[in-house]
Amino acid sequence: MSTAKDDTIAVRISRTLADRIISGAIEAGARLRQDHIAEEFGASHVPVREAFRRLEAQGLVVSEPRRGVRVAGFSLDEVREVAEMRAALEVLALRNAAPHLTRAILDRAEEANRAGDHAGDVQAWEEANRSFHRIILAPCGMPRLLKAIDDLHTASARFLFSGWRAEWEAPTDRDHKTILTALRAGDVDTAALVLARHVQWTGQKGQKSGPISTTGRR
Repeated sequence: MSTAKDDTIAVRISRTLADRIISGAIEAGARLRQDHIAEEFGASHVPVREAFRRLEAQGLVVSEPRRGVRVAGFSLDEVREVAEMRAALEVLALRNAAPHLTRAILDRAEEANRAGDHAGDVQAWEEANRSFHRIILAPCGMPRLLKAIDDLHTASARFLFSGWRAEWEAPTDRDHKTILTALRAGDVDTAALVLARHVQWTGQKGQKSGPISTTGRR
């Protein structure tokens, strides 16, 4: 049975490995060796196994009987699927969050958007982008829905990093600005419509990078 300490370590390990997988530091198809990871983090095998389970739930790794755990690849169909799921779930969250969005919350979202506009690299932009979405969706008060959206964001980030790894230019996110303007005006229908369209852009950008197979080849 795992302890609270093991769970905390497992979260730290899973987040670190997720960052490496998303950024491409660990490529698709690479084996994640339990012994090596336990040694790196000074942990037992219990939190490492739990970290692997968390990563598998996010779609970042796959577990194969008698072969261990490897980093998952992804196909164009998966990119499209994640974009469609995000669009549907984020619109649901936004409609439930809208009645609870205060001026202070929308101001925080605007600050996150400005941070994205001035990001120096794709990682900083993605963090600001994710922050924007979390800020406007969190007031929905639906933790299971938010957890599902967060896992989908993780997958989306990986697609974006793959598409932008060779070249980077910070985009000015006009969709975010349009969403904020609509929410400030109480026009939830327009905000939801733009949000859905905006999330679809992630799928289009990920598709441009091409699929990544389980061997790490395009």
